[in-house]
Amino acid sequence: MLTADLHVHTSCSGDGESRVEEVLAAARAAGLDAIALTDHDTIEGCRIAASITSDVLVIPGVEVTTRQGHLLALGVSGEVPKGLDVLETIALVHKMGGVAILPHPFHRYRHGVALKKKEALEAADAIEVFNSRYILGGANRKAARYARRLGKPMVAGSDAHNCRYIGYGRTIIEADRSIAGILEAIRNGNTKPGGRRTPVRTYTKQSLRNSWRKLKGRITR
Repeated sequence: MLTADLHVHTSCSGDGESRVEEVLAAARAAGLDAIALTDHDTIEGCRIAASITSDVLVIPGVEVTTRQGHLLALGVSGEVPKGLDVLETIALVHKMGGVAILPHPFHRYRHGVALKKKEALEAADAIEVFNSRYILGGANRKAARYARRLGKPMVAGSDAHNCRYIGYGRTIIEADRSIAGILEAIRNGNTKPGGRRTPVRTYTKQSLRNSWRKLKGRITR
């Protein structure tokens, strides 16, 4: 049995706060066997991680911005184009040999795909039913209800943008310690999600900072 955080950001994301080295050290300190690096629309963090020796297995990934919202692509070694329809993106991820996971699918302010295209819930390989960056957790519960209804594998992720919160979302995976083994276990539903919420104060502060960054970018353009 392995413990993994399947949704982690580094400073290679525009809103990430911790370097890849810090992320790997924090994952080890949190007792994780594996993490998926899922920066926004880039695999640069995965390239950096490949040059670092670590006890933690790194699953290459990316959080892709589709036309309807965000999609996690795990096990991909190349860039996944953004801006495509989510169903087209899922098909592309599958063609690349990866696993497509819908993160925070019902969160209105976090680019939840299912709010715009519910068909993606069935097309994806798995659904993130616990995301630690929730204040109330209603969207997590809704995601879990849909996953059970559709018979979809369920996973968890911290969605950590600072290494302090890596491991706040954890997925227990029945698999051998390899990227291929973990991806296959996710596809087969040999997973158990869980975790604890990121502190509300931290989540709110990060959200306000990101909103200001986006607003400032629009003003200066």
